[in-house]
Amino acid sequence: MKQSRADGFQEFAAARTRHLFRSACLLTSGDTHLAEDLVQETLRRMYIAWGRRLGRRIDNPAAYAQTVLVRVFLTHRGRRAAGEVVVAEPPDGAARPGGDPDTRLALLAALARLSPKDRAVVVLRYWEDRSVEETARAMDTSPAAVRTRSTRALARLRTLLGVPFTDLTST
Repeated sequence: MKQSRADGFQEFAAARTRHLFRSACLLTSGDTHLAEDLVQETLRRMYIAWGRRLGRRIDNPAAYAQTVLVRVFLTHRGRRAAGEVVVAEPPDGAARPGGDPDTRLALLAALARLSPKDRAVVVLRYWEDRSVEETARAMDTSPAAVRTRSTRALARLRTLLGVPFTDLTST
């Protein structure tokens, strides 16, 4: 029975790792090394939960993994080591093929200037296309706080980018 549980987790991890990594890159504003660490910690926590809860209480393991990723990110940002250095430019490999690379880089740079919670709200609501309620559960906050933070974060992004945010979602 343990082998089939491990096999199920390996299939899940193989199917979701790439998506988790893309979300982690957005949360970390293009810091691919930190994104890899966040994904690894997320998968570690998912593996622990896999045997205990997943089959019985979690209806959507992919959404649960995204929630774990956001919480790992927010926890990490709260205890960041003093020796870490934030860079102004994302690494060369951060932009993905397709769309306008300059726009993507500008968006990553603007995301980096948001607070971690604002960044998490933007990624969950507009990248992951989650509802206000799902975002609130993932961030362990109220739906009203998500709505307020979303409004403020989008306004800040618009100011930083100098263009309507809706123009960037089509690229």
